[in-house]
Amino acid sequence: MAARERDEAAGERPAPLSLFEGVRSDGSDGSDGADDGDEGAADGAPPSGDGEDRRRRRTRRVLVWTLAALLGLLFGGAGAAYWTVDHYASSVDRIPGAFPTLPVDRQPAAVPNAGTTFLLVGLDARSDVATTGKEAKAPAWKAGAQRSDTMMLLHIAADRRSASIISLARDTLVDVPGHGKAKINAAYSWGGPSLMVETVQNLTGIRIDHIAVIDWNGFRALTDAVGGVDITVPQTIEGRGEARRWDAGTHHMDGAQALLYVRERYGLPNGDLDRSKRQQNFLRALMIQTMDAGTLGSPARLTGLLQAVGEVVSVDDRLSNTDLYELAWSLRGLRPDGVRFMNAPFGGFDSVDGQSVVLLDRAAATTLWEAVRNDRMDQYLAEHSTTSDTLGDSVR
Repeated sequence: MAARERDEAAGERPAPLSLFEGVRSDGSDGSDGADDGDEGAADGAPPSGDGEDRRRRRTRRVLVWTLAALLGLLFGGAGAAYWTVDHYASSVDRIPGAFPTLPVDRQPAAVPNAGTTFLLVGLDARSDVATTGKEAKAPAWKAGAQRSDTMMLLHIAADRRSASIISLARDTLVDVPGHGKAKINAAYSWGGPSLMVETVQNLTGIRIDHIAVIDWNGFRALTDAVGGVDITVPQTIEGRGEARRWDAGTHHMDGAQALLYVRERYGLPNGDLDRSKRQQNFLRALMIQTMDAGTLGSPARLTGLLQAVGEVVSVDDRLSNTDLYELAWSLRGLRPDGVRFMNAPFGGFDSVDGQSVVLLDRAAATTLWEAVRNDRMDQYLAEHSTTSDTLGDSVR
């Protein structure tokens, strides 16, 4: 570098660096009998070693500059990718105090090497004001302000080859610590994320590793970020009350349409259970669209998706940027057919204090929770293929 600067200071322009330095357009090496440090050669005579040495030196220069160029591209790209991931990972809002502050002996024990379990919470935010993510204009939780509209357990297997998503109906009757028997969605209203986590842990005996919270306006934004989703309605569903009519066939839905689809309960034979299936069907369609529609391979679409996630999703503050990198990287081989959706075992409908509630089949649920806790979901699904309420291809 110093030699090049001296040359420039003296008014001499250095020769340009090139992958093909020393090679003319006519194919010769441009040595003119005095290049490449072959001083001492006789006038007009070839340097020692004839043309073979010159070819070897020229080949070495080409390889060196080619390698330098490739390393520059590699580390430049990696640096840009790191900056992009770090930027958007940092934009994901963190929830402080998302876990119950209980002694270890009053919480489910963590099972080593048994995968990772998330509690996914969708908020019942019916206004246009965002409550989660960087765009939030209202708090994600304020006592009595909103209930959790959707609750799902996401269990990612330790080998990262499969994942299971289990929906808990919002009207499921449970024991809410400090409040007695109530619908499970009331836990978020009364005590926010920490009471929600405590309630689910008590119900299932599963240690929750992380929590992610999003309101339905966030799902709308994510849908638009990937260009919409394709959802098939197997048979025409007539409109009833606030519910719209859905004609049989495949619909390409934008965020607003998808939001209507997943939030409807009226006109569905099994009410909240069918609504959970719709939510799962939507998530499956969103996953397929993300993986199969070029989103991950398109810088513009990927940037839009990452930005949308950062703007609308909030996660617990135990999930660092590094954790997000490692989780995303570990799931690079997971495909849509490796993700299984199901409802928690259904035990019937009932009425408590004049309110309709959903009961769990406690015996069947105990077997499922144990499979999640010990990372044996593949075995569980194989043994309960005919009895588990898994998501099929036809969803009302």
